[in-house]
Amino acid sequence: MEVLLQQIINGLVLGSMYALVALGYTMVYGIVNLINFAHGEVLMVGALTCWTLVGLLQGAFPALPGWVVLLVAMVLASVVAAALNWTIERVAYRRLRNSPKLAPMLTAMGMSILLQTLAMIIWKPNYKSFPTLLPSTPYEFAGAVITPTQIMILGLTAVSLAVLMWLVNSTKLGRAMRATSENPRVASLMGVRPDFVIGSTFVIGAVLATIAGVMWASNYGTVQHTMGMLPGLKAFTAAVFGGIGNLAGAVVGGLLLGLIEAIGSGYIGELTGGLLGSHYTDIFAFVVLIIMLTLRPSGLLGERVADRA
Repeated sequence: MEVLLQQIINGLVLGSMYALVALGYTMVYGIVNLINFAHGEVLMVGALTCWTLVGLLQGAFPALPGWVVLLVAMVLASVVAAALNWTIERVAYRRLRNSPKLAPMLTAMGMSILLQTLAMIIWKPNYKSFPTLLPSTPYEFAGAVITPTQIMILGLTAVSLAVLMWLVNSTKLGRAMRATSENPRVASLMGVRPDFVIGSTFVIGAVLATIAGVMWASNYGTVQHTMGMLPGLKAFTAAVFGGIGNLAGAVVGGLLLGLIEAIGSGYIGELTGGLLGSHYTDIFAFVVLIIMLTLRPSGLLGERVADRA
């Protein structure tokens, strides 16, 4: 039971990061029917930018508390990632909205490779140690431990999700997003600017991805130019698992995927004497995904994509 409780904590932490990235995928897909395969690389750019800014801030203001350095660096990195994602949408995707679906998908894959290559040139391909900016003393609970960094991840995820739900459901921009998702042509006749709404969706997704990337770097202690590939793939899996285009589905899918991975690699690994342990983490998530899509192709909570006239 102690192993199970520890893996549940680990799974919620991991699933929180997947959920934030999955929201970016599902918001873009829900509005423009596009899978932005470069989204994981936006996470990577945000994390590497934060790593650079942390070093600059620590050098310029050595007396600043670690949490202040992390917060300031994350906010500034979010601005950089948001500008990058807005530029990607403006340059690479906007003119392909009415093209066959294969064209924007290939463009997104090409953009992913381009961003990885540019990051490798700018930051070099070696692994970089992300500094520990929060206290490292863990807290014990019923035989399981949780670190201040993990508590920050859970708390920041909860705040981010609450702000996003308020934005989508209770603001003018959120209403414009829902209208554009339903029918962009009719929405434009009602005074909505679809280009602005779609660009804003990419910006919001970039901010969420940056938060997830900084969490990932803080939790695992390293950053490098390919770090966004696996979280991006897993987050896309989570979005499909929960129901692509469905915000609640992205959150549920991300949390469940994290729990499945953690329990599969920890608890089941213990039961099998290490035969199915952490080295086979991906097996558990994708086996469950295959079974889910076989039984329910639209995902757990169903796919929400508006029918366009």
